[in-house]
Amino acid sequence: MTELTSHERFLRTYEHREADRVPIVDNPWSATIQRWRQEGLPEDVAWEEFFGVDRVGHIHADNSPRYEQAVLEETDAYRVETTRWGQTIRNWKHAGGTPEFLHCTITDPDAWAEARRRIAPTPDRIDWDRLARNYPRWREQGRWIQAGLWFGFDVTHSWVVGTERLLMALIDRPDWCVDMWTTQLETHLKLLEMIWDAGYAFDAVTWCDDLGYKHNQFMSVGMYRELLKPVHRRACQWARARAVKVHLHSCGDVNPFVPEFLDIGVDALNPLEVKAGMDPIALKARFGDRLVLHGGINAVLWDDPDAIEAEMRKVIPVVKASGGYVFSSDHSVPTSVSLADFRRIVELARTLGSYE
Repeated sequence: MTELTSHERFLRTYEHREADRVPIVDNPWSATIQRWRQEGLPEDVAWEEFFGVDRVGHIHADNSPRYEQAVLEETDAYRVETTRWGQTIRNWKHAGGTPEFLHCTITDPDAWAEARRRIAPTPDRIDWDRLARNYPRWREQGRWIQAGLWFGFDVTHSWVVGTERLLMALIDRPDWCVDMWTTQLETHLKLLEMIWDAGYAFDAVTWCDDLGYKHNQFMSVGMYRELLKPVHRRACQWARARAVKVHLHSCGDVNPFVPEFLDIGVDALNPLEVKAGMDPIALKARFGDRLVLHGGINAVLWDDPDAIEAEMRKVIPVVKASGGYVFSSDHSVPTSVSLADFRRIVELARTLGSYE
């Protein structure tokens, strides 16, 4: 088969058809890319281009309350700054991982009401210059183009109100939770409609909503059905009306939710976190004809050449069968993975993921 573009490859994968090979993508931490630069990745070359992995174009918009962003403290090791969602965070400069969350502005329904008044789907929340500059090139290069959504349980507990506060609110103030999720989503959908109507069509919508952790979930299936599933369903309906694919990122053990995701129209699930309890081979057997599996290659093994090769040889031939698989780690690429390690992994993924 002639080598396909990333767009052609992803489209066949979403249609559960075999391509020339499986798409290969990933999400290395910024500190991982720093390491690769020190080991030979040129400063002026994108890591995706250097390794020859699939290219994806990303479309974003800002649905935040637009609180002031400012750097409060900076050292050689970290930066403390405020975000558009009113969080004060500490970002580590030379270590991978999520930031440390120090303070929330939105702490109760009254504070949310004030933030809500600051949220409106206005055109200035879209980086039109970036779209005009990059979109034609993305299409010319044959990229798969995804539009990001920002809403739901995960981003609200992490980036808006705090984890313990939101978990308690799920029980004590569920209407507040649903209002935050719905406002986030509806604002973002209106912004994406502006982008779409301006001629910047995209192939998929994607959002992050981590609902699990190691061998468990943050809420019951019953609570998900009552509170969050209707909001997720709305995102899927919006995408379906435009023939756009739906890609959900949900870390942790989300096994009980997979049938729910399929019920609302999710096309692809990532990252299939093995160390948390997800089994990509079992998922393929049960849902592989309806759900695109993206990930499922245990990131814990990526700095052990023998172990990761054995894992890839076990998993990839099974999950790629009849299409419907995107290769990546089951979380992100950690700083323990060298430039040489990652090159070997990509080359092996290309070989094992070939349909020829």
